[in-house]
Amino acid sequence: MEDGKQSVNYMNGPQGQHEALDVAEDIDPGAGAEVESRQAEVDRVSHGLRLDKWLVGLAPEFSRSHLQQLIEAGHVRSAGQVLTSASRKVGAGQIIEVALQPTAQSSAFRAEPIPLEIVYEDDALMVVHKPAGLVVHPAAGHWSGTLLNGLLAHHAGAASLARAGIVHRLDKDTSGLMVVAKTQLAQTALTRAIAAREVQREYLALVHGLVDEEPFTIEAPIGRDPVSRIKMAVVTSGKPARTDVTCLGVRDFGPAPQAGRVSAVRCKLHTGRTHQIRVHLARRGHPLLGDGVYGGKPVLGVTRQALHATHLGLAHPRTGEWLSFDAALPADLTVAWAQVAAGC
Repeated sequence: MEDGKQSVNYMNGPQGQHEALDVAEDIDPGAGAEVESRQAEVDRVSHGLRLDKWLVGLAPEFSRSHLQQLIEAGHVRSAGQVLTSASRKVGAGQIIEVALQPTAQSSAFRAEPIPLEIVYEDDALMVVHKPAGLVVHPAAGHWSGTLLNGLLAHHAGAASLARAGIVHRLDKDTSGLMVVAKTQLAQTALTRAIAAREVQREYLALVHGLVDEEPFTIEAPIGRDPVSRIKMAVVTSGKPARTDVTCLGVRDFGPAPQAGRVSAVRCKLHTGRTHQIRVHLARRGHPLLGDGVYGGKPVLGVTRQALHATHLGLAHPRTGEWLSFDAALPADLTVAWAQVAAGC
């Protein structure tokens, strides 16, 4: 340790086991929660209403879409008959019963014994090395098996923290370093440090095309793509975003169906917008290898976006001590990287 700084080089450790889109509710039959059964008689005013609309009055705490799913799944009955059509009209005097299965969201924030690759941990924070494929926070299609679920199982204090202490995110298919708070004070301090751009975050990426040899900065606002809801884009109404890019190597693999020119780059974030590096580089004509959402191709054996959070630096929220962490590229990117920028 020198000059009050602690450096952890995590280059040879074993491989361990960002705003969410609008989500739709799903039934979670494996949640283990007690299922409430609720019934009522249809009054004269409600005669002729659609079944799903009538159920909204019976169970207003659930969305109509979730109640429609309950109907389709066979959880609504009348006189011993299963009602499976949401558009079916109800009749005065009819007694209808519904088994209110919980939504997937209602059980998403629960502890699950998920292996975590922990780089550093003390009483205030932890730094984890997230593998590609691990979702950080529960969202549509991923209500369990997330980093958040693993954090809730790892330490009891996570349950009392917003998002179990998560202060920033990595995309599902981005690997690398993340810092997580373990106390409310640490979470507040880390959130403020990230907002003030006091946390260092650097990434390695493999991109299509010939990137400028001289380092450059991309400064362009990012917001939701006006055409595709699953994408982000550079839009005038977006939030400010800045990425510094340094080229570390280039190689020409020949014309199609080969990879063509591929560049290895290091990116430094000054802001942390959703998909920021992916959007900024694609905007410059350099989509990430394997990133089909933004125009990248699965070449050189890369089948997911070739992006890895390699460096994390921050002041400890309690002591002020500077902590610095580095993580080597995971196995699925190492071979491709070596072909483009051996020795970087």
